[in-house]
Amino acid sequence: MARSPGVAVRPRVRRRAWLARVLRAIGSPYYRYRNAKIIHGVRVGLAMLTSILATTGIDIPHGIWASVTLLVVIGGLQHQGFIRKKAAERALGTLLGALLGLTLIVIHTVSGSSVTTYVLMSMIAGICGYHAIGKPGYIALLTAITMLIVAGHGDNRIDTGLWRTLNVMIGIVIALAFSFALPLHATYSWRYRLADDLRRCARLYVRVTGGRPLDADARTEAFRRLGDGLVQLRGLMPSVAKEIDVSPSQLDRIQRLHRSMLSALEMLSEAIGHDAQQPVRLAFAARGAAVGATLLATARALRFGGAHRTRPAADALRPRPQQAAPGTLAPGMPPEPAAGPLAPALQGPWWLALRFEEQVDELRALLLAIEPKWNIERSHGSWPL
Repeated sequence: MARSPGVAVRPRVRRRAWLARVLRAIGSPYYRYRNAKIIHGVRVGLAMLTSILATTGIDIPHGIWASVTLLVVIGGLQHQGFIRKKAAERALGTLLGALLGLTLIVIHTVSGSSVTTYVLMSMIAGICGYHAIGKPGYIALLTAITMLIVAGHGDNRIDTGLWRTLNVMIGIVIALAFSFALPLHATYSWRYRLADDLRRCARLYVRVTGGRPLDADARTEAFRRLGDGLVQLRGLMPSVAKEIDVSPSQLDRIQRLHRSMLSALEMLSEAIGHDAQQPVRLAFAARGAAVGATLLATARALRFGGAHRTRPAADALRPRPQQAAPGTLAPGMPPEPAAGPLAPALQGPWWLALRFEEQVDELRALLLAIEPKWNIERSHGSWPL
């Protein structure tokens, strides 16, 4: 009895669809960002297995030092830009340490004096410790560690030192090879974290200007999270600058502007209360909706890539003519809402609101200026998001 073609094909189609979804998830930078710790843990585990098979499997003496070196090199490194930055430092520190270790072995063998070897080793460790606090700290640290691996306390034999040097090199090669497997770009982490912060700012701003201010505890928690995000963005900036070839000063301008936005938003959230008159609350709410739309549009552009996503909302922050408004404000104050003169207690919040709008527009302009750099999807083809 012949089977229906659909019965035989359906399981195969389902398997292909499942495989396509898996490949799509692995190829998605957002997936890798959300699961960065898992991916990095799997990568380190596979690298460790490879180092064990590459040394123990073919019976290389002192093969454990390849695994130790592997963990030193790759254990705490995730982002591609940071790996590129540290690659030369790893190689230089390891070579210096191996050379010093072999030299100490030769000195100990020739002189036969353990005291001399200990003194020299301690002096080298002190010099490395001096330089470990500063810019070349990673090189100095690896130099001291590799020296100890190769020389022990100076009493290792020369063949032992050479084998350990070889194992150190094997560990570095394996670490670098696995560092570039499923790379975790700092640029994506920077974009997604900044997009999350902008979405939080949009929600807070719309809520505050809509006459629904937060209580003290909720406000403290909200700005604590935003402050933590700001610190995380600062830590990513050096790697982002390396990956997309943007000057650190450009990223620093974005960082400082973002910090200023948070400060203005925090002061605004404390200044606007429930007791504001209804017309003024409506004026705040009307402007807040436009600013929130622009923040969300900018966050979408960062999340999915493509500056064109920010342009539909550009009119939300178009330059506002500074014509005279009803009523009178103090010299230098921005025009007040058409509802009428503001109470003195609300003139400051109104100025903060306008200043926040200017900051949002300036941030959007800065991101648009370097969009060809951070929009990796446009440069290398769209990722399967």
